[in-house]
Amino acid sequence: MRGMFVALIAMTLLTQTNAPPIAIRFGHLWDGTRLVDDAVVVLEGDRIKSVAFGSSEIPRDAAVTDLRRYTAIPGLIDLHTHMTYYWDRKAGMRPLGQRRRPAVTVFLAQDNALRTLETGVTTVRDLGASGDADFAMRDLIAMGAMKGPRMFVAGQGISAPRDAAGPDPDAMRRAAEERVKAGADWVKVYGSRGSFDSVETTQTITFDEMKAIVDAAHALGHKVAIHSYGPSGVKDAVRAGADSVEHGIDLDEETLQDMVKRGTVWVPTIDHNRYYVDAKDDYGFRPEAILPLQKYIARNLESTQRAVRAGVRIGMGSDAVFSMFGQNTRELEWFVKAGMTPARALAAATTIAADLLDQRERLGRIAPGFAADLVAIEGAPLENIGDVINGVRWVMKDGAVVVDRRAAAGK
Repeated sequence: MRGMFVALIAMTLLTQTNAPPIAIRFGHLWDGTRLVDDAVVVLEGDRIKSVAFGSSEIPRDAAVTDLRRYTAIPGLIDLHTHMTYYWDRKAGMRPLGQRRRPAVTVFLAQDNALRTLETGVTTVRDLGASGDADFAMRDLIAMGAMKGPRMFVAGQGISAPRDAAGPDPDAMRRAAEERVKAGADWVKVYGSRGSFDSVETTQTITFDEMKAIVDAAHALGHKVAIHSYGPSGVKDAVRAGADSVEHGIDLDEETLQDMVKRGTVWVPTIDHNRYYVDAKDDYGFRPEAILPLQKYIARNLESTQRAVRAGVRIGMGSDAVFSMFGQNTRELEWFVKAGMTPARALAAATTIAADLLDQRERLGRIAPGFAADLVAIEGAPLENIGDVINGVRWVMKDGAVVVDRRAAAGK
């Protein structure tokens, strides 16, 4: 039996060794830093072996996929999702208030994962889930048992206790340590109110509490994302050493310069409030809630414009929930409105995002040794960012094709 087992392993290795290389041709390719023409990407398993130019660079025995009518970009990274927020869209049912067992949620949330892949997003940072559902999705996807983007997860976010007598940095430190011990990749902190139809900016966690969380997480080798709808919470989050700050309006120049100095990544999530306005009837939001949402969008955009001019590192995060999956990359349009070039907007979803995730040598670029995450775009994404949002025709993750819409698009 042992001999048969060894022989089986040898045969498997021989088959893998003799497998022909895979070469993919693109009319144009943006590798994360530059745009080139007539590119050939050669794969070895789930990694990129080489990137060259022209048909003469195709290995003679390669299996060739011809995508020369498209522009290749790296697999995109959405830095702020809630993948386990699933809505079945049944008549009479609202997205909020549904109750399911975590295992059922994980199964149903596969739909969110597939819709995310269809946008060209092959990696997400998921910032808040209950019942360890995000841990389960992360692990199932990593095992190949579920189809979806690779996930970096935070589990249950840390919030201020409702019955707290006052600030308690030590309790917050313990909470951060517990999140890491539970298996979280990131620690998520709710530093203010504000969510769904509420744009209340009241800060709920003090600077000292934020600092205790950050110091505890960093001591364990983990990073921290702090949610704050208002400027005071953003300022304190940056001062406390948060690795990224989520949302935020009315950022002052001192805070922007502090972000630049520290290298803090700001994930403004402008588009998620646009989504709430558009989906108001699905949620049953009160009519009087819409104008505050619209005003928040304007102030969020204005702060992003100033952050772009100041040189703040900005990351793309959708804050996708429920029926927003499939719209993950619409944030890129807001970045261009804020003054970014399409290339800089794409960097927010590739190189900057990969760096924040400590994946700078694996994700966010099309280069030898990197994960074989490729997206084929119909159009000119370096000229029109809308082509990234509307023109995804083919997606590869880890060397496997996970989306192919060429036939549906008549291409």
